[in-house]
Amino acid sequence: MGEHVQTKREIESTLAAAGLRPRKRFGQHFLIDGNLMRRLVDSAELTPDDLVLEVGPGTGGLTDLLVRRAGRVICVEIDRDLAAVLAERFRGVGNITLIQGDVLRTKHLIMPEVAEVIRKYSGSGEGCVKLVANLPYQSATPLVMNLLVDFPQVRRLCFTVQAEVGERILSQPNCKAYGPLSIIAQTLCTIETVARIGPQSFWPRPEVHSVMLRMDALPSPFADHADRARFAALVRGAFEHRRKTLRSALAYVLDEPAMTRVCKTCDVSRRPEQLTVQEWVSLFRAGDD
Repeated sequence: MGEHVQTKREIESTLAAAGLRPRKRFGQHFLIDGNLMRRLVDSAELTPDDLVLEVGPGTGGLTDLLVRRAGRVICVEIDRDLAAVLAERFRGVGNITLIQGDVLRTKHLIMPEVAEVIRKYSGSGEGCVKLVANLPYQSATPLVMNLLVDFPQVRRLCFTVQAEVGERILSQPNCKAYGPLSIIAQTLCTIETVARIGPQSFWPRPEVHSVMLRMDALPSPFADHADRARFAALVRGAFEHRRKTLRSALAYVLDEPAMTRVCKTCDVSRRPEQLTVQEWVSLFRAGDD
């Protein structure tokens, strides 16, 4: 069986004792399958040198496992009442920092308190920053995108997310789900499906299926963070006009000299969704010369 993990009954009891119920507005669906929780933490391959970011810790079931295995855990909980429950639960635990608030200051900006902790981290030995979380549905896509683009310190992301978002991360060209998230994730990471999860593994049951992913950072094809950010902006900008040809879509985001260079190296009669990940990187380099 391994380490004890919070059961559904224990979660219900913890909430009832605090006079709380799961809140729809925060997308609260608690993972209640202990084997899946252990599998998620196992997939992160945590060491005492690692800094872990957990977003949406809820009642602390996953957190229990993280504080035992990681050097330091940063938990971000948007629900003020749950944050108070967590503060009491982990009182006296020395390697956890609890932050109450929305991890996203805006859609494209992570809250400054979290950003500062990640950027200041300098891992000893083999340590790095890892996201390990049962992600709240509404924040999953912008959070993953932000971590990938703005925080090269984050070397591994292990998380559960609704299946639709997982499909977008893994999607290939010429598919409806293929877009900026697919391209940026696949450019910067290798991606593995750890498990597919039915609604019965959560309480309350969501109406959708979920997936557990592990993403490992690849050597970056970009010289620095500025290049990474410009690449993300280029892809996002082009996909705002995904039904147009590349010639038309890129005209919104590239100046005339860059457009001329791209036209010499790429078939711009195609649509944005038809280019492979590597072709997007090559297009970026052509336009950025």
